[in-house]
Amino acid sequence: MIQSVIFQLGRLRLGSCIVSSAQVRDKGYLSRPRLRNPYWNLRKQRTNTEDFVTTENRHFISELIYEKYGTPALTKSIQAQENKLIQTDDLEDGIRSWSPHTRRCGVIARKIGQYPLWLKNGKKVRTTLLQIADNHVIKFMPPEECRLQKNLCSAHNWNKYGCLLVGAESTSPAMLTKEYCNIFRDAGVTPKKNIMRFMVSPQGALAPGTPLNIAHFRVGEYVDVRGKTVDHGFQGVVKRHGYKGMPASHGVTKTHRRPGNIGGGGEKGRVWPGTKMPGHMGNRWRVLKGLRIWRTNTKYNVMWVQGSSVPGPTGGLVYIYDTILPLRKLKHAPAFPTFCDEVETNFEDIWYEQMHKFKDETIVYKGD
Repeated sequence: MIQSVIFQLGRLRLGSCIVSSAQVRDKGYLSRPRLRNPYWNLRKQRTNTEDFVTTENRHFISELIYEKYGTPALTKSIQAQENKLIQTDDLEDGIRSWSPHTRRCGVIARKIGQYPLWLKNGKKVRTTLLQIADNHVIKFMPPEECRLQKNLCSAHNWNKYGCLLVGAESTSPAMLTKEYCNIFRDAGVTPKKNIMRFMVSPQGALAPGTPLNIAHFRVGEYVDVRGKTVDHGFQGVVKRHGYKGMPASHGVTKTHRRPGNIGGGGEKGRVWPGTKMPGHMGNRWRVLKGLRIWRTNTKYNVMWVQGSSVPGPTGGLVYIYDTILPLRKLKHAPAFPTFCDEVETNFEDIWYEQMHKFKDETIVYKGD
């Protein structure tokens, strides 16, 4: 009898299916909400990373990885694609010319903190620091191939755009699966920890292996930042929706942080859809639009963007691309399709013209 009770307690009924408690922990039925945009890439982490490899064999593996994914392979891959995707700023070239309606690629960055800046008139501006971490173009799919994927072209007329795959943060291929490493085989770059798809115009296609750095954006431009909000788990209405709660005394019994009445009476005696109730808080994709770039650092690939409410925790991944707001779109040709030349070391910090530089004098005294 006791064994049967324990067996029943170890199982959980969800809908019409029965799963065990171990499956609940693994699949995250209770701790993670339903994902509207599921991860489309394969699992990249190996299950067993404790390989008993000697020092000599480990050195041999590193040399083999360099020959396959190092600088020679990257140069060879870019030269193989330069006939199809030529990077030029010639306006007479109809394939690569830029227009305000052209959609170009974005970058993958990490949120590393917040920092205040000041304008020349003394006004304080709260900014968020985003660092572009080792971005490379992996693959470009034309609009014909993107139409076969319904999840990309179901809305917003995506049929006219192509798909550009970008990877960030290189890692050792020995720690990844073979299927995942095959994604980077044609690009000639080291396998990346994170990959992301960007919808771009056919004119904005880039060759596989093209690096993306902070010079992809200019100071003063507006960008959209997309990230995943902080996951707070299951929370009540006080923390999730900001309810005030009930008094702590004077006849109130065990209802201090409860929502109270949630439904109507009479013929409409039901809970209306959209009622604010306890539930999972955070872990949702959100986009912050129209953020101005106040400052950039070319040495560490860091940008200072407007605001302190960029979605995601400190150290989390965000995706940066040109804003889609009509009044803040690019009106002049940017570094299109991207800036690939080496940045001069003399211009390590680039400030917006209205921004006060820390090295400048705050107060200037003039003589009589």
